Amino acid sequence: MASSPSEKTTDDQGAGRVGGAVGGLWRRRLVRWFAALVALMLVAIGAFWLIFARDLPSVEKLKAYEPPLPTNVRGIDGAPIYSYARERRVQLSFAEYPPLLIRAFLAAEDKTFFEHHGVDFPGLAGAVVDYASKFGTGQRARGGSTITQQVAKNLLIGNEYSPTRKVREAILAYRIEQTLTKQQILELYLNQIFLGRNAYGVEAASHAYFDKELPELSLAQLAYLAILPKGPANYDPFRNTERALERRNYVLREMARNGFITAAQARAANAEPIGAIRRRTPKFERVGGYFVEEVRRQLIDKFGENAEAGPYSVYSGGLWVRTSLDPQVQRYAAEALRDGLLRYESGRGWSGPLRHVDLDDPEQWQGALLGTNIQLDYKDWRAAIVYARDGGELSLGFADGRTGMLPRANAQMPARGTGTPAFGQIKVGDIVAVAPSGGSFSLRSVPRISGGFVVQEPSSGRILAMQGGFDASVQAFNRATQAFRQPGSTIKPIVYSAALEHGMTPASIIVDGPFCVYQGARLGQKCFRNFGNSRGAGPHTMRWGIEQSRNLMTVRAAAQTGMKNVVALMKKMQIGDYAPYLSYSLGAGETTVERMVNAYGVLANQGQWHDPSLIDFVQDRHGQVIWPANWRACDGCNMARWNGRAMPRPVTRGRQVLDAMSAYQMVHITEGVIQRGTATALRDLGRPIFGKTGTNTGPTDVWFIGGTPQMVGGLYIGYDSPRGLGGYAQGGTLAVPIFKQFATKAYENLPVLAFRAPPGIRLVRIDRGSGRPVYGPWPNEDDPKASVIWEAFKPQSEARRPRRYAPAAAPTAAPRAQPSAAQTPRDSEFLQQQGGIY
Repeated sequence: MASSPSEKTTDDQGAGRVGGAVGGLWRRRLVRWFAALVALMLVAIGAFWLIFARDLPSVEKLKAYEPPLPTNVRGIDGAPIYSYARERRVQLSFAEYPPLLIRAFLAAEDKTFFEHHGVDFPGLAGAVVDYASKFGTGQRARGGSTITQQVAKNLLIGNEYSPTRKVREAILAYRIEQTLTKQQILELYLNQIFLGRNAYGVEAASHAYFDKELPELSLAQLAYLAILPKGPANYDPFRNTERALERRNYVLREMARNGFITAAQARAANAEPIGAIRRRTPKFERVGGYFVEEVRRQLIDKFGENAEAGPYSVYSGGLWVRTSLDPQVQRYAAEALRDGLLRYESGRGWSGPLRHVDLDDPEQWQGALLGTNIQLDYKDWRAAIVYARDGGELSLGFADGRTGMLPRANAQMPARGTGTPAFGQIKVGDIVAVAPSGGSFSLRSVPRISGGFVVQEPSSGRILAMQGGFDASVQAFNRATQAFRQPGSTIKPIVYSAALEHGMTPASIIVDGPFCVYQGARLGQKCFRNFGNSRGAGPHTMRWGIEQSRNLMTVRAAAQTGMKNVVALMKKMQIGDYAPYLSYSLGAGETTVERMVNAYGVLANQGQWHDPSLIDFVQDRHGQVIWPANWRACDGCNMARWNGRAMPRPVTRGRQVLDAMSAYQMVHITEGVIQRGTATALRDLGRPIFGKTGTNTGPTDVWFIGGTPQMVGGLYIGYDSPRGLGGYAQGGTLAVPIFKQFATKAYENLPVLAFRAPPGIRLVRIDRGSGRPVYGPWPNEDDPKASVIWEAFKPQSEARRPRRYAPAAAPTAAPRAQPSAAQTPRDSEFLQQQGGIY
């Protein structure tokens, strides 16, 4: 409906009155000033937001914040053995912090923490004034930051020195106070703060400075930790002792003034020295350096190295890694290999310094030594740096800060290659191996020859020990997994296993005689030889050929089997991928100790393959298993007593790569290597052991691999740059004594178990020399060289005596008397007496 003229007039009059009122107000100067002020404030707020508040990180992520934590490694029994860390940190909850620690940090850093809302405005004003007074001088103004602001700085925006960062820090501090409780803020702060000596958080600092748990610290020591956020280097307990004491005592006075402690407590703590240590006691015994380094490589390949790689990285993910390392077995393996290397090099002279560093300032020798990370752990040997030379004595420094002397008389062994005493060859800056001798030290020589040793559980493939050289801190190259060497005769059991798979038996006759093959117009004819160029011995059994390690019999057996079949088995057992040339049957192909030990583990495990493993499983910081993906616990495996139900079994993931009967036959044959072959030095261990020695061309490397049903081990020794070891060097003379030293201790408390035969194996009495069946005499188990032995055959493959057909007897002839069971023992009776076939 249209408005009437009178209504329009009324509306216009009302609008005019409103406009006139507004116009009248605007003409007033006070109103215009007020509007301009509001506009300026809006512009200032907008500018403030653009400069300071825009793009600030969200504080919500602090609720789920997890500080970088080291990865902890456990051994086979669950005990911690190592930690991978670049930032030493132990995460605690607020309830785990001693109350006096909280009060010390509040007194030192933020007395009004529980009163303010993120920013201490009087303290901030003082900081602004201090900044203005020092502007342009190059001096750094005091911070004036609350604990909440420090959390914002450390975790969200960084440590840039500028007024802009201070404002952003204050904004975030206010937001943090709205998001987290005071206890949560303190927990973040005390877990994250850097306190020097590579320690992040108060628990790590407690160990770094005092080698104690937090609850074990005295009031004075807690107060010392509280001064460190201001600058750990400024309050070093040894370089800046007076300054550190002054600041610590200030914190104690502030604690008393704020009622946190009594005056008497403050006076008593004031009287105490700082009591810090120079170097913390190692948290773990040094064991398995090569093993834990190989674990580290595998973890980095799987999860990455730093936080950027993901939440489970090695150096920040806080992983818990259960490994198969048996510390006791590892010690036995490492000691045996080291002793063997030293025996070989005894009398060859001093091998030279472990490393050399340039000492521009001799007083800084400790830092130079620590920078090399050389830490010998062989017997009483120690790594020392020569920091001064004075006439007939050398001044030595050690990683823990202690010093000692090396007199001329204790360094008289000849330097290798010169014939002159080693003392004259040592220079300032050399890092040498020494051992205590009276009140001084004597020079020691780390051998140049090296080698690798691996011990494995054949039933699972778990590696129990790994030694890749003399010392991982001196020689980082892991010869157990990274050194590809020719295995020599240790490859022969694999060759003969292929022969057993293709129709041969342990009693098959093979000629030990000249064997030549034509290799084409370019290579001509190749004639093989036995070790030492010994002549052939004529036809013998396969068993004899393996026990005596006859090359000519091996290549003949490989040729009969077909080298394609032989190298196919080698590939299937992951020893190597070789071309089908006969020389590979004598160990010409390169492989590693780890691969060879795992292959022998397949033989001991009835042909079942397991991937060699060092890591059982990996858990995240919360205990959740994250690898392997399909891992599950063995329910009931840790029961104190059997509950009468089916026995729990761990999950096995093996696969059959060799017929179980062929595998057992080869184990049974290579037990003869110990009894009467090339490794008879192991016979007096008094338990069933199988194995094989190996010596390659030169010889440049010597090997032994073997073991029991519970544990298989293998090793080689040789120079990294292959060169001859000497004509006397053989697997039986150098490698077997090392294994024997290991086995004497490692097997001592293990039950004596025989290798169990798989279903279908027939044990038959044969003549050891001819391989023919024997029906009269019985094997003499106590005589390793008895002419009659038990031999293992597959069904229908055992040697048989030809049947003779006699003419039929006359019907009226009396039947021939049969010998009684008591007169003629049967195989079945013997096996029953022995409790079955093993």
